[in-house]
Amino acid sequence: MTKVAQINLLHEEAMTLAGQAFHADLHGDYSAAEELFRKAFDLERRGAMLLADDTGSEPTRSVLLRSAASLAVDCREFREAERLVAIGLSGNPPHEIADELRDLLETV
Repeated sequence: MTKVAQINLLHEEAMTLAGQAFHADLHGDYSAAEELFRKAFDLERRGAMLLADDTGSEPTRSVLLRSAASLAVDCREFREAERLVAIGLSGNPPHEIADELRDLLETV
């Protein structure tokens, strides 16, 4: 499997789990939501880290890092969210994504 295919698969699975987590949270099943957010975060972080050193892969790189950082916040992994935001900002993200990364940092 190519790296791009692997990243796409991880991202798609993470977004499916995140959607299920939001649904569980909305319906008051907080323990299921927490578990699903954690799984989504782990998958999204894995995909993002495959591009972390590839600054030529913008905007995909920074979008994945922003998504992983956002899921880290959902999991109350604030230090990890900070780390992911820093990696995202260390590249050359588009201005809009950079602003969203900075907003996440303020949230943390």
